[in-house]
Amino acid sequence: MTTPLIARLAEAGAVDVVCTPAAAPLLANNPSIREVILYDKRGRDRGARGFVRLASVLRRNGYASAYFAQGSVRSGMLGLAAAIPDRVGFQTSAGRAFYTTRIPSTPGAHHAARLLSLATRDPAHQPAISAPRPRLYPGARERVDVDEVLGTAAYNERLIVLAPGSVWATKRWPYYAALARELGVGARIVVVGSADDRELATEIVGATSGQAIDATGRLSLLASAELIGRAALVVTNDSAPLHLASAMNTPTVAVFGPTVPEFGFGPLAERAVVAGHERLDCRPCDKHGPRVCPLGHWRCMREITPDAVAALARRIAP
Repeated sequence: MTTPLIARLAEAGAVDVVCTPAAAPLLANNPSIREVILYDKRGRDRGARGFVRLASVLRRNGYASAYFAQGSVRSGMLGLAAAIPDRVGFQTSAGRAFYTTRIPSTPGAHHAARLLSLATRDPAHQPAISAPRPRLYPGARERVDVDEVLGTAAYNERLIVLAPGSVWATKRWPYYAALARELGVGARIVVVGSADDRELATEIVGATSGQAIDATGRLSLLASAELIGRAALVVTNDSAPLHLASAMNTPTVAVFGPTVPEFGFGPLAERAVVAGHERLDCRPCDKHGPRVCPLGHWRCMREITPDAVAALARRIAP
């Protein structure tokens, strides 16, 4: 979600990004970034000594401004300790006491647009919703990794990517196997996700008589973006693959259950549609998605049928 902000800032000068080792690979090959500076706060930079070391590095670089897309107290303190004179963040962030400029966070805006407003310093002049689409830049390594996973399916086959997983249990739509049977006619189904999603992938592969490809746990996030970029369609929950699809501009069906796009994390691909149960008074029930349904019925997901999602899929990616 920060990549539109980074691109906008790069129009005015060089941009360096401080991030964790886990996040850094997603920024590889990004033409708007001069340098990625790692903050290994759980490893090499753990504790006060690591904090001081990184602050010293940033101070020597002599930055004029810092923009706090991740609004923690720790990152705000880091900007102050690095003696960066202009520190811009949201007035709702935990680290706001360390900012010199505090921007209101506009309710209802997409999070990518909210972050972009840090560059303009004026949330009243946000870009159109299609403008701040995230951008990722898979490279040669990612292309090779995807070719190895796809095998012969890398050539001349229509690919449909399914992303059945989510960290939050109630955000996992339960009918991906049935959907795979419907959409697998004339296309190769590929399942993406982490190694924790392998059981879900196994069910989908079984439903397609072994024709689907299980890519769970086999690709980095950037390589998953490369795979999604090759697909004719992605069907995903409200989870990370949705944002990868936005970055690669792949037609997307996003299934929202306990959450809603109005929280700021809906799809941004040019062709995208949301499947959601619009007639439930209890929805949304949680900003992220609870571990279990508070009312015990989980209707927000159970009552979204495979036929309905398949119809949406055929509409945006015939």
